[in-house]
This record gives sequence, C-alpha cells and structure tokens, in this order.
Amino acid sequence: MPIKVLMPALSPTMKEGNLAKWHVKEGDNVSAGDLIAEIETDKATMEVEAVDEGVVGKILTQAGSKNVKVNSVIAVLLEDGEDKSAIDSMDLSSVSETPEDEPVAKEELPRKEASAGQKAASPVIPQPKAEKLATSQQSDRVFASPLAKRIAAEKNLNISKIVGTGPKGRVVKDDVLNHKGTNFGFSNGQVRRVQPEESELPISTMRQVIADRLVESKQNVPHFYLSVDCRMDKLLEMRKDLNSLADKDNPEFKISVNDMIIKASALALRDVPDANTSWSDNAIIQYNNVDIAVAVAIDGGLITPIVRNADQKSLIEISGEMKQLVKKAKSGTLTPEEFQGGGFSISNLGMYGIKQFNAIINPPQSCILAVGTTIETPVVTNGELEIANMMTLTISCDHRVVDGAVGASLLNSLKQAIENPVRMLV
Repeated sequence: MPIKVLMPALSPTMKEGNLAKWHVKEGDNVSAGDLIAEIETDKATMEVEAVDEGVVGKILTQAGSKNVKVNSVIAVLLEDGEDKSAIDSMDLSSVSETPEDEPVAKEELPRKEASAGQKAASPVIPQPKAEKLATSQQSDRVFASPLAKRIAAEKNLNISKIVGTGPKGRVVKDDVLNHKGTNFGFSNGQVRRVQPEESELPISTMRQVIADRLVESKQNVPHFYLSVDCRMDKLLEMRKDLNSLADKDNPEFKISVNDMIIKASALALRDVPDANTSWSDNAIIQYNNVDIAVAVAIDGGLITPIVRNADQKSLIEISGEMKQLVKKAKSGTLTPEEFQGGGFSISNLGMYGIKQFNAIINPPQSCILAVGTTIETPVVTNGELEIANMMTLTISCDHRVVDGAVGASLLNSLKQAIENPVRMLV
C-alpha cells in the first residue's frame, strides 16, 4: 500500500507550519534518511527526512504553502511495483492528532505491527539544521545529518568511515569537514591544541626604557589630538617627476613620501615656532633649530634617529640622510647624537595600511605626528564629485606647552605644505 508522508510537529505545542521547500519531486526514489523537505515555524527552519523508502508518487502540499496543519498528508510514497492508480483509492485526510503526552517525532513501528493489508502512515522526523537528531537505531545505517551526507557525497567520501561527534555518534557537518585528509577551506583536518603554557621573555634594556618613557608620557603629559585630511595628488605627482630624473643605477636617490612629510613638517615648525618647544619644571624651552625625529622599527622595539635642521635641507639631502640613519638603526650602530634630542617626532604606519592613529608623545618633546596611509577617496571640489588621494594626519600635543590654536596652526601649515609641495623646493 502507498505510504503517507505527514506534516511533522516540530514541538509539542506546534499546530501548523509552513512547507518552505521540497528537496524531491514526483517520480524520485527516496531511501530512509534522505532529506525530502524543509519546514518553517516561527522559531526555526527544520529539515525533514523520510523514514521509508519508495518512489514519490504524489506531492499534495506545494512548496511555499502556509499554515499547513500538523499530521495532514503532504505527500505519498509508492512501494516497488505500485503505480499512481493505487493512490486513488486512499483516504488522504489528516490522521488523528498526536497525543500530547507522546513524543512528537517517533520511530516508525515495525511493519509486522501494522494491520493486515494496510500500510501505516509514514511519519517524518524533523531535523534541526544546527544539530540533527538520529533517525534510526538500525545497526546497518550510518547516523548522519543530511548536510553531512551531501558534503560527503560531493567530496566522494565514504561517510561510514567518518567518526561522528553528534548526539549518539551522529555524523554532522564538522565531522566531514574535519575528516583526516580533507581540506574544504574551513580547516586542514589536523587542528591540534597543545598543552597551554606560558613563556617568560626577558625584558631588554631598550624595551624597559620604552616602557618607562611611554608610561611617564601618558601619566604626566596631558595629550590632546588634532586630525586633518590632506590631498596628496600634487605631492605624489611631484615625487614621481623627481624620481623619474634619478639615475636608475643609483636607487639611493629615490625620494619617499616619508621624506617629503619630514620636509613639510620642518617647514610647518618654522612657520609656527611656538610648537617647537618643550616643557620643563622651571620654564618652557624654545628651540631655534628644527630637528625632526623619525620613529624606526627595529628588533626588540623602536628608535628615533634625527634629521637635524631639516627645514634647511633639500629633499634629496633628507632622503639620503634618512636611508643612512635607517640602515644604522637596524644594524645597531647609531651614535647617541644621532638619536638623542629633537624637538618633534613623526610616526608613519601608512605602509601597514593604517588609515589613522594617535601616537604617544616622546618626552620632552611637545608634539608627535601620526601619519596614515594614502587612500583613493571621493571628494567634492567646487560642487563636483571626484576621486582624490587622501591621507589622514593626526598630531598629539602636550597641552601644557601647545594650546589648541597653536596645534591647529601647525597642522594647517603642514597641510598647506603637503598640498602645495612646490614649497619644498624653494
């Protein structure tokens, strides 16, 4: 006799649900455990497996149907040798409601317990997508979720060889994905956790000095921050023109964006000398030379070699000097006079793709400039939208020495030098 497929109850209180999707069509062969449909409730979408094998003879409830009553017949399976004519004589009305004190999803009773000449209505077992229940206790079946079965079939894996970690040993998606020898882009199947342990790394003298100075700075220096966006198109174009004149056999000539920011900062400090100062307990110290310290990352920390009198040097001189200072910094051969002092610092993280950040002042200096990366950005110019290369600069100021207006004037002068780079050539 044909087998009825019923609308399942997904919870003890469920009375109806939506039939979201069929995974089979009329004429398809199905086996016990095959995914046949998806049911929606107000709380979840559940996958439904068949617990009988046969051919889908008729689909009575179409995909997308709303408010389908629990235990109504949604499809009919035909056994071997049966055709659709056998369905015509069937009573396709809903079966009796599931008693409230019985589980909603049950195993099918053995065939021998069905009444003579009759086939019991075939229940379907809802399977939650996130964690699916085992559908049978038969020893010759592999307990696996439909998703795990599909992935295993797509990857040509024998699912019976995969150890399940789900309820009652059920094979779930992660078991297939993490099966030894597979790599589907989630993991290599060889995830191992070692015994947790902690290692103590010795604190170098350099790291201790950095720690002490930065703690002192943040505790004792009242920082405030100002940011500005600079249009870089003219600067980049001038840099390209200058470097095109370089001797191809002499790469030391190449000017970097950082070299040009050093020069622009020096010009800005010359324009706003009130920012070229430091705080001391007895007086504010005013510097008459414009010396720019540049943060350079080295093994174990960072160091700030200094380009002295940067406002008076050409871009080529600054570029060559910085290359030598960086080389000496990384080899540990800087002399004290090459990294001690300076009235202003620059920290550039643009090469790491950082758009904007706030740097910590390097005492006794009163300002440090944080340089971000250059990004193509839509801007409005004279009412027209266009794409421009923009860079964000953020200056950290010691409010004991540099007031807001002074810091703003310094940043504005720096912006003018960057956006009108011909000033760097005068």
